[in-house]
Amino acid sequence: MKIEAVMTRHVEYAAPGDPASELAVMMGELDVGALPIGSDEELLGVVTDRDILYRVVARGLHPAQVEASDILSSPVIACRESDDLQTAMDLMAANHVRRLAVRSEGGRVVGWVTLADLSRKLLLDSRTVQDGLAEISRGSVG
Repeated sequence: MKIEAVMTRHVEYAAPGDPASELAVMMGELDVGALPIGSDEELLGVVTDRDILYRVVARGLHPAQVEASDILSSPVIACRESDDLQTAMDLMAANHVRRLAVRSEGGRVVGWVTLADLSRKLLLDSRTVQDGLAEISRGSVG
């Protein structure tokens, strides 16, 4: 299966000058753990909830006074929309990341894929999980 089948196509970006406090609010509203910084054409980096915690809060800095550009991680690890799930999982494992930008062959960001996206797909495709869910829905478990 190709990444394009599980990736999120609509990507919300924050600007490099956005304060960490706004990033945290945006993450909460979108229910995400990270925000890409920049645009589809120019992905500058990514800020995660952990970045805000460790690079701002733990250091005693004021979140309204720290910009995304000061705490972003770069470069952003990416895969191609034509890559398969195993390639994405290998990239995540090798780089110790939980999310990947998905780029077109031309290099533009066309989506985002997270470990949760991959896990959900793999679990739902699992015969064991499907059998367990079917049994639960029949009411024979618990």
